Amino acid sequence: MRATSLIAGAILLVANGTAAGQSYPVKPIRIAMPFSTGGTDFVTRWLALKLAPVLGQQIVPEPRTGAGGNIAFELVAKAAPDGYTLLMAPPPLVVNPTLYGKVPYDPFRDFAPIILCAAIPTLLVSHPSVPAKNLRELIEIARKNPNKLSYASGGIGSTPHLSGELLKSLSKTQIVHVPYKGGALGLVGAMSGEVDIVFTTMSAAAAAYVNNNKMRGIAMLDVKRVVSIPQVPTSAEAGLPQLIAINWYILAAPAGTPRDIIDRLNAETAKVMQTAETRERLLAVGGEPSTSTPEQAAEFVRSEYARWGKVIKDAGIRAE
Repeated sequence: MRATSLIAGAILLVANGTAAGQSYPVKPIRIAMPFSTGGTDFVTRWLALKLAPVLGQQIVPEPRTGAGGNIAFELVAKAAPDGYTLLMAPPPLVVNPTLYGKVPYDPFRDFAPIILCAAIPTLLVSHPSVPAKNLRELIEIARKNPNKLSYASGGIGSTPHLSGELLKSLSKTQIVHVPYKGGALGLVGAMSGEVDIVFTTMSAAAAAYVNNNKMRGIAMLDVKRVVSIPQVPTSAEAGLPQLIAINWYILAAPAGTPRDIIDRLNAETAKVMQTAETRERLLAVGGEPSTSTPEQAAEFVRSEYARWGKVIKDAGIRAE
C-alpha cells in the first residue's frame, strides 16, 4: 500500500487493557482539523461519520484553522489526555517547527500518534503551452532556461511548495515559486496560464483537468500510479525516486493519553479505513487508506520531520 510503504522498522507493542479503555467513550469526541478544506476535511469527516456508530458517541469534526495549522496543533497539545480531544494531523505538524522556527508545541513530546489513516499523493501538472511532455523534458527545459519557468502551490510551506523545492534541489534547476492562497487557486492559476506548472494535492478536480486535456499530467510524485489518471507516470518511473511527496493524515491524541484508549481508537479506526467503501471513496480522489500501529505512526512522523526539515533548511524557506 502507498502509505504503509513509507513506514519501516517500527515495532508493534502490546498493551494491557484497563477499565478506563473498556468504558471509553462516555461523551462526544472532537477531532480538531487544522484545515477546513482538502484532504484533512475529507478524511476527518468520513472517519467521524463511520466511527461514531462503532464507539456509540458523537464524533465532532472541529475546524480550528489559522497560523498554518498551529492553532489546532496547540489546542490538542494542551488538551486533557483523556481521549476526548483528538487531532487529524497532516504534514504541517512536522513541517512548521522548521518553517516557523518556533511553534507552541513539540511534534514529538506533545502528541501520541494513534494511526496513519490515509495518504494522498502530490500531482505535477502543466499548462498545455509548456512543451514538456514528461518530467525529464520539463527538467531539461528548466535547466536551459533558469528562472523562466514558474510553479504554483497552495502556499508557503505546503506540501506542494516543498515538492517544488525538492524537485529543484534534486534536478539542480531554478524555477520560480508563485504561492497562492490555497491549492484550488494554484490549480486554476496554472490552468489559466498565469504560471507554467503547479504542484497540487491529487483530487477529483485535478484528475478531470488532466483527462479533459485542460492540463497536462507531468508526474505523480509517488511510487505508484493513480487509477483515475493512469496515463500519468510516477516520478520514480521518470528516474527521480527521491521525488516523493505524500499528503498524509494521522489521527493523534495529546501525550499521556492512556494506552488502552489509544489501542481502542487504533483498532476501530483501522476497521473503518479497511472497508471497501472507504477505499472506493479515497481512490476517487487519488488517495489510499492506510493502517499502522501507534509505534509505526510515531516513527513515520519522525522520518517526515527529518526529510522535510532538510528541504526547508536547504532552500532557506521561512514562513511569511
